[in-house]
Amino acid sequence: MGVIVAKFGGTSLADHIQIAKAADIVKADDRRKYVVVSAPGRRFDKDNKITDLLYSCRTHKEHNLPYEQLFQAICDRFGSIEMHLGVDVGLREELEEIKLQLESGATYDYIASRGEYLNGKLIAAFLGYDFVDATNIIKFDKNGRLLEEETDEAIAAELANHPRAVIPGFYGSKPDGEVKTFSRGGSDVTGSLIARAINAEVYENWTDVSGFLVADPRVIPGAKPINTISYKELRELSYMGASVLHEDAIFPARASNIPINIRNTNEPDNPGTLITAEPTDEGLNRVVTGIAGRKDFVVIAIYKNHLATERGFVRKLAAILEEHDIPLEHIPSGIDTLSVVVSKETIDGKLDEVLEEINVQLHPDTIEVAEHMALIATVGCGMSFRPGVSARLFTALADAGVNIRMIDQGSSEMNIIVGVHNKDFEKSIQAIYNAFFD
Repeated sequence: MGVIVAKFGGTSLADHIQIAKAADIVKADDRRKYVVVSAPGRRFDKDNKITDLLYSCRTHKEHNLPYEQLFQAICDRFGSIEMHLGVDVGLREELEEIKLQLESGATYDYIASRGEYLNGKLIAAFLGYDFVDATNIIKFDKNGRLLEEETDEAIAAELANHPRAVIPGFYGSKPDGEVKTFSRGGSDVTGSLIARAINAEVYENWTDVSGFLVADPRVIPGAKPINTISYKELRELSYMGASVLHEDAIFPARASNIPINIRNTNEPDNPGTLITAEPTDEGLNRVVTGIAGRKDFVVIAIYKNHLATERGFVRKLAAILEEHDIPLEHIPSGIDTLSVVVSKETIDGKLDEVLEEINVQLHPDTIEVAEHMALIATVGCGMSFRPGVSARLFTALADAGVNIRMIDQGSSEMNIIVGVHNKDFEKSIQAIYNAFFD
């Protein structure tokens, strides 16, 4: 019988009611032997995440501002959870130790990690599982880089002693024992690392949505769910902002060919979305898997006669952007033309200087700049080598009165990106959705 690693996000563990739901899910399948937990998240729209409160306490202390009221809110929140769950984990003593460390100048990483730590202790007691502190198994080097091999070995060795355990996500430790956190949302990464180290049958990621949808429901109300998606498709869609999973969480599971199942704690009977290493038969039979996009790009279109034969042109252009710390998003090109697509946020205040350097170093015949651009990606493994997909997409946009300003298709032929004006963003996604899903 395989083992399931179940990770629960902050909204899934926001209070004792949500924790009870998570516990029922864990107990419903005996294979769920290892549970990775986040800190309590928001209970309602204007509520505070515990991690945000912890960060605020550390910031207030650093600037000699009173933080006691913030810290008391944390104490009250955890105290309520402990009382309603009917467990005793020595919470008062734990909170006193955290406050002592806060007064002593503990690092941001240590303070921020205490939400997961305390929630892990409470949930382990409620489930009757062992508690395994992440500092003992998630290993970073002295510079804060994850040590993957050492982490795998530490996880496998430690969990061999615990048939069932709760592990707090989001953090680990450096060689000297100092706590080091992942970036926000890093509990997803912890779960993926645990799954890889024990060669889990599946890594379940429980959150407040029932997996991925074909398109953003804020743009397409009632968008259809995606039952299965490959890692490659997910990466393409995530790049355009369609993600409910920490980006780095994909790689450890993918390396061991472990499926990731995105599930909804509030709808446990919904199968959610299964992320697999390779497309399933369902995935190959459909034309499009998903549509995602982002606004506010800038396109710099460069025309130069015989550009394609000029050596070093792209390298020099990329170097200009690198000097200004501007990431290069896309480079659509033709025989005598080349466009660079960058985020408006990264080029704001630098555009005139970048254009001047392009003129001086590359001597283009003309340069045109298009601002307020949106990029929309239509993604699907089933698009590869299937005739008529592009025509169907472009016809849908033309019928909707959308002016396509840019087209870019990757070599995998599983992603067609179009550039449109920001004002046409929602209309374009609706048109593409109607063409392939209605």
